[in-house]
Amino acid sequence: MTGIDPRGPRFTASVTLVILAAALVSPSATVSAVLMAVQAAFFAVGVVAGVQHTPTGIVFRTLIRPRLSPPDQLEDPRPPRFAQAVGLLFAAVSLLGYAGGALLLGQIAAGLAFVAAFLNAVFGLCLGCELYLRGLRLTHRTA
Repeated sequence: MTGIDPRGPRFTASVTLVILAAALVSPSATVSAVLMAVQAAFFAVGVVAGVQHTPTGIVFRTLIRPRLSPPDQLEDPRPPRFAQAVGLLFAAVSLLGYAGGALLLGQIAAGLAFVAAFLNAVFGLCLGCELYLRGLRLTHRTA
């Protein structure tokens, strides 16, 4: 298994934060639904192919990482991939809420995803990654 640059998921979380913020402040449920569909698609790619293969992962790898010094260490890609699955769940619920006329449901799910993305982008705290690691501990497995 190849490790990933831990700055990549933080960059991805930053872009996710902007998309979710735009969905939350949009005066149009249709625009919010479209933004959540885009974000859900990004998350789905992260789940299926890995976070390094999302559109934001590709931007990070090709445009940003070459301008940075090498990371001190590489990160296991499994926790961020699990976090993408958690994000996909919230984005799907939000999308269903916005598209189905349950505006409050859409806003709550997007808001919860926004908080998680904010914590990752600003503080490097990946809630989905923490859930993954706690799940490993509960099942007595190692990462």
